[in-house]
Amino acid sequence: MRVDLLTREYPPEIYGGAGVHVAELVSAMRGEIDVTVRCFGEERTEADTFAYRVPAELAGANGALTTLGTDLLMAQDAAGADLVHSHTWYANGAGHIAKLLHGIPHIVSAHSLEPLRPWKAEQLGGGYRVSSWIEKTAFEAADAVIAVSNGMRRDILRSYPALDESRVHTIYNGIDLAAWKPVHDDELVRSLGIDPTRPSVVFVGRITRQKGLPYLLRAAAQLPADVQLVLCAGAPDTPEILAEVEAGVRELAKERSGVVWIDRLLPRNELCAVLTAATTFVCPSVYEPLGIVNLEAMACGAAVVGTATGGIPEVVEDGVTGRLVPIEQVTDGTGTPVDPDRFVADLAAALTAVVSDPDAARAMGEAGRLRAEREFSWDRIGRETIALYRSILAP
Repeated sequence: MRVDLLTREYPPEIYGGAGVHVAELVSAMRGEIDVTVRCFGEERTEADTFAYRVPAELAGANGALTTLGTDLLMAQDAAGADLVHSHTWYANGAGHIAKLLHGIPHIVSAHSLEPLRPWKAEQLGGGYRVSSWIEKTAFEAADAVIAVSNGMRRDILRSYPALDESRVHTIYNGIDLAAWKPVHDDELVRSLGIDPTRPSVVFVGRITRQKGLPYLLRAAAQLPADVQLVLCAGAPDTPEILAEVEAGVRELAKERSGVVWIDRLLPRNELCAVLTAATTFVCPSVYEPLGIVNLEAMACGAAVVGTATGGIPEVVEDGVTGRLVPIEQVTDGTGTPVDPDRFVADLAAALTAVVSDPDAARAMGEAGRLRAEREFSWDRIGRETIALYRSILAP
């Protein structure tokens, strides 16, 4: 069995959770089946891995069109595969066209949904309508759709009611437990501007509407004075969201010390050290299909405070591995809290409770590591994915 895995992100060009997922899934499946990777970007040296650049004729075009142009090249080269498996709308077009062109099954992994990310119109303009069309077409025609959580599965069926629910399967995201582990290195942490003797709340993520950074900045103003806020945040979607976060950080830094913003992508060892030193990790997202960052924090032994939305409640066990923050959200797809002030206050209260009891926070972190080992290993996820492939290809 040869599976062509189609993706925008693949090492070393990774900027989000979907890229992490793809890299780990490929590693878990190779050796069991024949996996060919087709990705965007610069040429790769890894065996059976092929990269595709934007066609020269589309240079400077809307991002949705450059994506579709790249997809056409990937679809053409998928000839000979038994099955194609695409990740995110960026590669869904390649998977759908390969299915039609070569007469082979197409499986989609859903890491996010365009109907639940309307703020992407800020980034893509009219291209957001194109990306939405690509995703809808691919999902509705796919032989199987993989959701990374049960919450995501519900979102898929709500967003695309024409889908037969029997074709939507939940296979969780996972974590490399050998790579993500506690790293105790106070000197390294200090070199990043963090005081390991003070309690800290750590955020890791892209600067995008779904990650809820503006709410976190407001909540941080209500934390005890000795608590540090560490933001490992970069890759802004738009200049507008970057400007909003910059303004929020400036205002917060006027009121309190210990506001640390690391805007570069930290090597894994450094990020593990930051997470290990954290009193708690925070995930204030208003949209999160699962949240690999939560698994990374848990694997490093950090308690997690996360919004009770999407797949986060399937990762964070409230009161055991961290705290869940309740949220009531509007139903227009933005994930915006119905009462933003209430959400900010509840987020601040949950964070304050955890950082104020470091012994309990440490116990939650230890429980989180055990939960990650038990439920989210890539070996398990690779086996479940291969089993789905075989069920689709079975006569």
